Amino acid sequence: MTNYPNEQALIKQLISGDEQAYRHVVKNYQSSMLYVARSIVGTSIADEIVQDAWLSVIKALPKFEGRSSLKTWILRIVSNSAKSRLRKESRQFAAGDAADLEILSSLPSEKFNDNGSWATPPKHWDIASPDALIASEELNNIVRRAIDKLPSLQQSIVTLREMEGLKMEDICKILEISESNSRVLLHRARTKIWQAIDKHQGKENVEL
Repeated sequence: MTNYPNEQALIKQLISGDEQAYRHVVKNYQSSMLYVARSIVGTSIADEIVQDAWLSVIKALPKFEGRSSLKTWILRIVSNSAKSRLRKESRQFAAGDAADLEILSSLPSEKFNDNGSWATPPKHWDIASPDALIASEELNNIVRRAIDKLPSLQQSIVTLREMEGLKMEDICKILEISESNSRVLLHRARTKIWQAIDKHQGKENVEL
């Protein structure tokens, strides 16, 4: 696979129709695009959304101004495509997200520190490091189910932040939301995930 010295070189090759350049971006961005699409429209039409987004990307590349990274720009196109599909099909988008814009003081903020990590592990966790728990298959399943139950914007934010490792600044650009709202949504999502883990651990202790 060809290595590209910078994004400008990659974009130039994409615009020229270079097949290797296209394969390069598909390999590096396809999974992230699917994550975003699935978090907004579900799994049934996520692949279709991504394919439509790729067409939009190729068409719009000559106008790309480089105000964000290529990945952030592409994921924003996916996000917009997914939202547009929901509107066209008269489906309700992010019905639960209006409640997510409540003031941050209504959330159990003592559970997290300033960088968003857990400050206080769930009360039934019996090991010191939450990171060690994340490695277990059982916990991964619990977290995945909890994420699947989140409203779409919460799913998108926690997926992009925790699974894709994107910066909050980039996430705000992709989803077109303010920084303050993004923090509230992420905090609420993490709280619900924490509650799911805590509930599961509580059941295990009761059974014991």
